[in-house]
Amino acid sequence: MNIILLGPPGAGKGTQAHRLVAERGMVQLSTGDMLRAARVSGTEMGKQVAAVMDAGKLVTDEIVIGLIAEQLDSASGGGFIFDGFPRTLAQADALGALLESKGASLDAVVEMQVDDEALVERITGRFTCGECGEGYHDTFKKPAVENICDKCDAEGKFKRRPDDNEEALRTRLMAYYKDTSPLIGYYYAKNKLKRIDGLGEIDEVAAHISGALAG
Repeated sequence: MNIILLGPPGAGKGTQAHRLVAERGMVQLSTGDMLRAARVSGTEMGKQVAAVMDAGKLVTDEIVIGLIAEQLDSASGGGFIFDGFPRTLAQADALGALLESKGASLDAVVEMQVDDEALVERITGRFTCGECGEGYHDTFKKPAVENICDKCDAEGKFKRRPDDNEEALRTRLMAYYKDTSPLIGYYYAKNKLKRIDGLGEIDEVAAHISGALAG
């Protein structure tokens, strides 16, 4: 089964993708991870990626599709999860053509719908331990002892991502909706779109995804 996970920043796509990898043996194809791996791989494609990135330019759709093609050729099992791609209608067309050329198809596009205000609260309140990476939240998961990590007992090591603020998040949300709205209609017209509530507990959202994929 090959699927796309759609959802705004902080919707939990990565968390759910990791569950699908563990539970179904699927392969997560994150464009960011692929580009970083290609850059240091030493392959011909990797050299192209490195040259473009070192020049401060955007990697072309053709290069990204090439990297995805390599992954499709080298892996097998429970299918693929496309994370962060496609972002545009042109990329969606290219991905469809690539899958068809490999004798494969896209089975479902799962849109993780969220309420923007709830998402802002979720993201702006999160922080992590700088020593062990344990995650916390101002409202939903405070450390048992203030300023001390529950997991590793480090004191005063908590940190927040610089872009986890309301202004930055709303800018990212606007960019997401601008880029993604056409994709929602595109995949709806192809009868591939599955919509789920993305703001529940992790297990609840996972159950919604399983139900959508089963349907």
